[in-house]
Parts: sequence; structure tokens; C-alpha cells
Amino acid sequence: MIELRHLRTLVALKESGSLAGAAKKRFVTQSALSHQIKELETRINSAIFVRKSKPLSFTQEGARLLNLAEDILPKVIETEFDLKKGLEDGDNHLGVGIECHSCFRWLMPVMEEFRKQYPQAELDLSSRHLFDSLNALEQGDLDVVLSSDPVPGQSIAYQHLFDFEVRLVVASDHPLAQQEYVTPKQLENLPILSYPVALERLDIYRHFLEPAGIQPGPQVKCDLTMMLLQRIACKDGVAALPSWSISEAHGLSLTSVKLGPEGLKRPLFGAYRRNGANARLAQHWLELVAKEGLAKQKLN
Repeated sequence: MIELRHLRTLVALKESGSLAGAAKKRFVTQSALSHQIKELETRINSAIFVRKSKPLSFTQEGARLLNLAEDILPKVIETEFDLKKGLEDGDNHLGVGIECHSCFRWLMPVMEEFRKQYPQAELDLSSRHLFDSLNALEQGDLDVVLSSDPVPGQSIAYQHLFDFEVRLVVASDHPLAQQEYVTPKQLENLPILSYPVALERLDIYRHFLEPAGIQPGPQVKCDLTMMLLQRIACKDGVAALPSWSISEAHGLSLTSVKLGPEGLKRPLFGAYRRNGANARLAQHWLELVAKEGLAKQKLN
């Protein structure tokens, strides 16, 4: 009567607090998720959560099912791990591809912890494939990819790690520094500082400026985070960066501002090959990444 997909949906509802957020975590449309929930409610002849409640509130029946999910799912995952090839029989090399330049610094503690737990594993953290990393993963050139833009496919599994906020970073004495949030119009014709990525692939352009029909000023590319932050401090332009990036300012006079009244939120996913010889190793790595990333969000 109750299936694992139902239990996973309940956990996603609790973690996200909304149908839209749960649908994103489960890689389905909101309509499909609503249909699945309605199916489950019909089976148990009871509502799972209180409609239009903010934050989302579970009914007594929904809470019981959630407790069941939180008890069963970890055991299911552990059993799946045990049934797969152990680390001693699998591939101990893990090539990790990253599409986020500013992730490298906060991933260092993850690498250190991973090497402590799996001293026999070889970990290679690389950005050489850049935005072709998912293709490199499919072809076997990489084993794990961290990306905000998953491409569904039969051979690739995606694990939602956490959501992060992209903020506008400006010099502390910049005219926009005192704003509670900025609108797309306020960024029209302003120079955009960024990593060496095409403008069309930048979050600030794809998810903020372009939908509003706004064109920024010239794009100025920087290879290194510190160089990028220094140029922002010199008011050579503004940049949209994950909230954790400003922690690397090291005494520079910078501040960050929300993009839009609700802020610009983006997900981070971990991708790996479902049938890869080192799939278990990849999943353990992603668990550590998710833990560190969530801790980083709390600090910021």
C-alpha cells in the first residue's frame, strides 16, 4: 500500500516545506507530485498535510508516515550500499568535476574528512571540464559532478545536496550597497564581473536579468576568486556570487545584496553514474559535501 517513493516524497516535503520545493527535490513536476500525494491520501483515506499551511504542517496521519519514512529510508539506503560492491572490490578512484569556481575553498575540509575515512581512495578534484562536466561524467572521464543544472538521463543519478543563495556582491560604498534588494533594472548597463564563463551561463543573467529583458554592461572575466573580489572592491563592476564567497574577502570592503525581494536561490546537485563501479564511494563523498554545505549555509 505504501511505497518507497511515497516515503521519499514525505521527507522531501518536510525538508523543503512546500510542494514546489519537494517537487524539485524529487525531480518531478509539481502536478505529478500532487497526483502522487493524492494517490497516497486515497490509499490511507486521510489527508497528509494541512492545505495552505505556512510553513507546511502535517496531519497526525502524515506525521506518522513521516516518522516511518525517517526510520525506514536510512535502513533501505544502508542495505542498498551493502548489496552493492564494497569499496575493497570496486574502483577506489574518484574524479570529481565542479561547475562552481567558488566551491573549491569550502570543499577542502570535505576532502580532508573523506581521505580520513577512506585512506585507500584516490580523490581528484577538477574544474578542467567546466560546463561539459556532465557529458564527461556520462563518458566515464569523471565519476562525480557538482552542478546546479542537472540534465535527466537514464545512466546518471542525481542527489539534491542543498540550496544556496546567489547574491550581488558590491563595494561597501557602491550606490547599491545600502539597498535591501536590487531589481534587474538597477543593473542595466552595469559591468558584470565573473569567472571565465559565457554570460549566457551566468545565474544572474539566466535567472534574473534575461527574464526581465534587461541587458547588463560589459562582462569582465577573472580566473581567481581573490582577483574577482579585489576588482569588486575597486568598483570595476558588480558580481553575483554564492553567499559563501564573500567570506573570502579577507579585509576587503565588500557587502552583498539580495537579487530581487525573495532573493535568487539555486540548487546544488551531486551526479554520479548509477551503475558505476565506484557509485558507493561517490555517494559517501556526496553525503560529506551535503553536510559541509548545509553547515556553510548556517554560518552565512
